[in-house]
Amino acid sequence: MNSELIILLLVIVTALAFDFTNGFHDTGNAMATSIATGALKPKTAVSLSAILNLVGAFLSVEVALTVTNAVIKIQNKDGSPKTEFTEQHGRALLIIVLAGLIGGIVWNLLTWLLGLPSSSSHALFGGLIGAALASGAGVVWVGHGKLDGVVGKVIMPALFAPIVAGLVAAVGTFLIFKIVAGVAERFTEEGFRWGQIGTASLVSLAHGTNDAQKTMGVITLALIGYSASTPASTGPFAWHDTHGVPFWVKVACAVAIALGTFLGGWRIIRTLGKGLIEISSPQGMAAEASSATIILASSHLGFALSTTHVATGSILGSGVGKPGAKVRWGVAGRMVAAWVITLPAAAVVGAVMWFVAAKIPTLAGPLVAFIILATLSGYMYWRAQQQKVDSNNVNAEWDDETNAVAPAADEKIAKV
Repeated sequence: MNSELIILLLVIVTALAFDFTNGFHDTGNAMATSIATGALKPKTAVSLSAILNLVGAFLSVEVALTVTNAVIKIQNKDGSPKTEFTEQHGRALLIIVLAGLIGGIVWNLLTWLLGLPSSSSHALFGGLIGAALASGAGVVWVGHGKLDGVVGKVIMPALFAPIVAGLVAAVGTFLIFKIVAGVAERFTEEGFRWGQIGTASLVSLAHGTNDAQKTMGVITLALIGYSASTPASTGPFAWHDTHGVPFWVKVACAVAIALGTFLGGWRIIRTLGKGLIEISSPQGMAAEASSATIILASSHLGFALSTTHVATGSILGSGVGKPGAKVRWGVAGRMVAAWVITLPAAAVVGAVMWFVAAKIPTLAGPLVAFIILATLSGYMYWRAQQQKVDSNNVNAEWDDETNAVAPAADEKIAKV
C-alpha cells in the first residue's frame, strides 16, 4: 500500500467525519422550533430529520463536483484536477483537501460546543481556502456566472439570506396572527403543530439534498486526483468520470449525514428553539415555511445559501412579526459574530493543517494532522459532557441572565 493511498483513505474518513458533524450541527435548522413548541418529541424529531436527510442525499448530485471548483483553483473548467496537483497520485491535491476538511470540522465542533448555529458550508469553504492559500494553489475570489467565487458563494449569501428569510417570516407571522385573531389559542396551537411537522420535514429534505452533495464532491475529487496519473487503473478507489459520483460515495455520505442528524445537535437545537425567542406553533410554522421556501427556491435557481443563516433569520423574523414577542438580541448578536469569523477562523485552521501535513516529511505529516484533529475533537466532546445538553433538557427554560447554553442541573424541564 503506497503512502498516497493511505492519505486518500484519511481524506475519505475525514470527509465522512465532516459530513457527520454537518448532520448534527444543522439538525436544529429544521427541527428546533418543532421541538420547542412540542409539535414533535425531541427524539422523534431528530429521527424524522435523519430519515429525510438520508432520502434527500440521493435526490440530486448536480452541483457535487463544482463545490471546490467554485472557491479554489485546483480544478480545470471540466472539473478535472489541474496537472500540477495530480503528480504522485494526487498527493498535493489530497493534502489540500485533507487540511481544508480538518478546518471545517474543528470550526463545526467549536461552534457546537458553544451552542452557536454557524454554516457548515462556510466552514468547509473556509478550511479549503486557507489550505489553498497556504499551498499557493490560489483562490477564486470573484467568479464568473451566477454567484460563484468566494464573494458570490459565501459573502453575498451570508449577507442577504438571513435578511430575506427574516422579512418573509416576519410578514408570514404577522399575517397568521391577524387571520387567527379571536380563535381560541388551544385550537391554533394544535393546528399549527401539525403544519410544523410538514414544513420541518421539507427543510430536512432540502438540507439532505444540498449539504450531502458537498462531501460527495470532495471525496470524488480526491478519487479523481488519486487516479489521474494512472488512467487505466480500476478498483473501488479508481475514478475518472468528472460528471458522476461513485455509488458507494453517495451511500457513504448519505448515511454519514443521516447518522449525524440522528445523534441530534442538542446544544444548537436548544439555542435556536429556546434562546432566540419564546416560540409558539404559529411562529414555528411561519419560520419553517419561510426556510423551506427560500432553500428550495435557491436550490432550483442554483444559488448556494446556508441553511443555518436562512433558518436563524426565519426564527428571528417570526419573533419580530408577532406583536409583543420578545427577541433576545444578545443571543442573536453572538450568532452573527460567529458567522462573521467562520470563514477566516476555518481558513486559519486549514492553513496550519496544510503546513503540518505538507512540511512534515513522507506520510508522517498527514498522520500528525489527523491525530491533531482526533485530539481536538475528543477534547471538545469531553468539554461538552461537563455541561450536557440532550433530549432530556433541551427544552428547559432559558436563563436570560447568563444566556448559557446548558441549563442548570436542577432546572425544571419545560413540558413538551
